[in-house]
Amino acid sequence: MSTRAQSASGYRLRPAPRPRTQGRPASRVHWDKVGRVTLVIVLFLVLASYVGPSLKFFDAWRGSHTEHASLAQLRDLNAKLKARIATLDGSDAAERAARKQGLVALGERAYTIHGLGH
Repeated sequence: MSTRAQSASGYRLRPAPRPRTQGRPASRVHWDKVGRVTLVIVLFLVLASYVGPSLKFFDAWRGSHTEHASLAQLRDLNAKLKARIATLDGSDAAERAARKQGLVALGERAYTIHGLGH
């Protein structure tokens, strides 16, 4: 029978087993299992190498939200300070601020009147 006839009738050709040499035992290492275990270990190491950068990225992302909140507060404070500057631009601004603190100009007398309040 030819090989074509053997394969057509359902026979499978198998390679002949290797002859063992005297004094040498058969290998007990299952290389397919060793390959799978090695692959799993390598995949675990690759995934573990992504953990540190992922945590740093998450911390940076969370920190950016905190910084945005503080930026909004600083912008509000800036707007209030600019409004205060606008009120202090007048020529009599220093005199008004001094009078609020109870200071009087030269030649003036300060009087305190009791009983006007509630």
